[in-house]
Amino acid sequence: MSHAKLYFAEAAQITERIDYEMIERIAEGLAALRDRGGRLFLLGVGGSAANCSHAVNDFRKLCGIEAYTPVDNVSELTARTNDEGWDTVFAGWLKGSRADKDDAVFIFSVGGGDAAKNISANLVRALDEAKGRGMKVFGVVGRQGGYTKKVGDAVVVVPTINAAYVTPHTEAFQAVVWHCLVSHPKLQIVGTKWESTVKASPV
Repeated sequence: MSHAKLYFAEAAQITERIDYEMIERIAEGLAALRDRGGRLFLLGVGGSAANCSHAVNDFRKLCGIEAYTPVDNVSELTARTNDEGWDTVFAGWLKGSRADKDDAVFIFSVGGGDAAKNISANLVRALDEAKGRGMKVFGVVGRQGGYTKKVGDAVVVVPTINAAYVTPHTEAFQAVVWHCLVSHPKLQIVGTKWESTVKASPV
């Protein structure tokens, strides 16, 4: 079997095994967030950080949710990293944003954070800060979900089909899940441009 065929066969298995009910729980939580006027803070590193930036656009534009991610402000991100340390960069950003119980964090991460192994310690510190402020925690993570799954309110763990490809599958399905959410009838309030320009074919 070619690599491409194997990769997509694994993706199909993930699609079949992913926790659909958990995705629905996140949708309900985000709808409630919007109803109470709360803000959504998306946190991630590496490829997950790029996903956060894209997802912020979608949640704001399509769902009318006030959403932000610290990775969109490289000046503040690097200043905090340089002056205060990488481990506290996201926690400090939540403090500066005066996040509270009406708000929520949404974690995109492969491992979900593990303080003991010093993996994504900045996410662990941010999660502690968020819980201390009474915020809801959502996430899309890989493997067993790490600290995000442990403390989160509604967290999707992307099923591990092949241990050699946990990272690419997890980061790919972060995008699948958030696109499912922003097109969810409980959340989407603005149509996407492309679909609105395509006229239905005559019967």
